[in-house]
Amino acid sequence: MMTFFHTVIPFMEIMTLAVMVNYLLSFFWNTKSMDLVLGFFAFLLILAISSWLNLPVLHKILILIGNVAAIAVIVIFQPELRMALSKLSLKSRRYREVTEFDKLLDQLANSIYRMSEKRIGALVALENEDSLDEYAQKAVLVNGEFSPELLETIFSTNTPLHDGAVILRDKTILAAAVILPLAEDPSQLAKSMGTRHRAGLGLSHITDALVIVVSEESGKVSIAREGIMTRGVKVDRFKGIIRSIFNPPSRAKTTSKFNLIEWLKA
Repeated sequence: MMTFFHTVIPFMEIMTLAVMVNYLLSFFWNTKSMDLVLGFFAFLLILAISSWLNLPVLHKILILIGNVAAIAVIVIFQPELRMALSKLSLKSRRYREVTEFDKLLDQLANSIYRMSEKRIGALVALENEDSLDEYAQKAVLVNGEFSPELLETIFSTNTPLHDGAVILRDKTILAAAVILPLAEDPSQLAKSMGTRHRAGLGLSHITDALVIVVSEESGKVSIAREGIMTRGVKVDRFKGIIRSIFNPPSRAKTTSKFNLIEWLKA
């Protein structure tokens, strides 16, 4: 057993060094810091040659320079090193993912409730597992990155896209002026609810999309999900419902094999 262990150790060391070098090169490649990396390897080469040729004075000088240079590099390139080390942290990767999701959710909530205060009618379908391409292809394709300004501009009454729904796929506004199927049985809708509510309810009957409706008459925010319309949703509950359905870890793609190199490059 010990013999096998001693045989494997050199291969483990080689693999570890290969991963470290690959990560170092992939991080600094095509950046201004690449010259520093090449200079570092050149310094190591000269140091190895001085040791191999038994040049004690040159070897001693290079060791002293290396000690000073190591401290200088840490001080000068502190931001770059912090960024590189953060990629190795599982905690920071998850924190960044959750933070991006929460940022998107906050922007969406702020936009929806601003329109609610101004009583601007809106209809937003959040795509889940079921594709909404069937409806997007018959509408005006946007394919723009989501922003509150873009969403509110679309639903502004003086724009040609304000009638119909917006389809939101992850962080992308896929289409606008989308015509959604109306609910065949609008019995659960109040008399004050119009075509927007009926369309939102209709889509929720046939897909797993979550549909947000802002009433132009009352300004109330409603959510349609699985054929059920919830009216008068407050902002905190609004965020809680969306977070429970579109939680990033549950929607993240998983693979059966762990690729260390690809993970480091991410």
